[in-house]
Amino acid sequence: MSRKIANYIRLSGSYIILIALSIAALYPALWILFASFRPGKSLYSKSFIPEQFTFDHYRELFTSPSYMFGTWYANTLKIAIFSMLIGVVLTLLTSYAVSRFRFKARKTALSTVLILGMFPGFMSMIAIYMLLKEFNLLDTHIALIIVYAAGAPLGGTFIAKGFLDTIPRSLDEAARIDGASNFGIFMRVILPLSRPMITYMALTQFVGPWVDFIFARLILRTKENWTVAVGMWDMVNTNQNTNFTLFSAGAVLISIPIMILFVFLQRLLVDGLTAGASKG
Repeated sequence: MSRKIANYIRLSGSYIILIALSIAALYPALWILFASFRPGKSLYSKSFIPEQFTFDHYRELFTSPSYMFGTWYANTLKIAIFSMLIGVVLTLLTSYAVSRFRFKARKTALSTVLILGMFPGFMSMIAIYMLLKEFNLLDTHIALIIVYAAGAPLGGTFIAKGFLDTIPRSLDEAARIDGASNFGIFMRVILPLSRPMITYMALTQFVGPWVDFIFARLILRTKENWTVAVGMWDMVNTNQNTNFTLFSAGAVLISIPIMILFVFLQRLLVDGLTAGASKG
């Protein structure tokens, strides 16, 4: 009887903790969502659910001459997509090389990637800024795409390598007997079996540029080239602008692409993460 009581208390405590964490995570998100439909400009309200719903804030984002939300949204989408595509290709090629080939500098390359990945990215921002300035790439989207894509292998090589290590080498040998080259093996054998890992890398590489503010604020200068994060920051940067309900509407629109991707690709995301972490 005492064991049953102990198990019941432990199970009840686990549910209470999970419910508390869920409320702590969902309450701010729901508050922002309802604030985007609330009339007026103040984020504070007496009621959690608005007494009257309005879509004026969403309409103002795309029609007001003071904001260029549509342009910022398109800029961010372009940067995130190209960074994702190039970054995934670079990470896959790097991880395939260190997983399938044995060469003299292999351990040195892995150690270098591991060490560089330990340092936060903002430590190199000044050096990157000076390099981009020398190449006249400041205030351009190509600069952000190059930096985001080039940094992808630092964060994803070891996870992708762990996943590729789980693919039997006998498949490579069978394809090589049939006359396939290394590139043919990579395209026809490795890539079809790596869909969960590719999904995981694509999502993480898309989310990074989509929500990044620090580097985009450093590089982009003109208002037409801003990303959504920089433009949203400018909305509430000055004391004169206190339109928090408009900011909430922009925040909801920013979260939609990421939410859709995670909902529809959740299974592949979990499979890619757990498989990549199972073997190093």
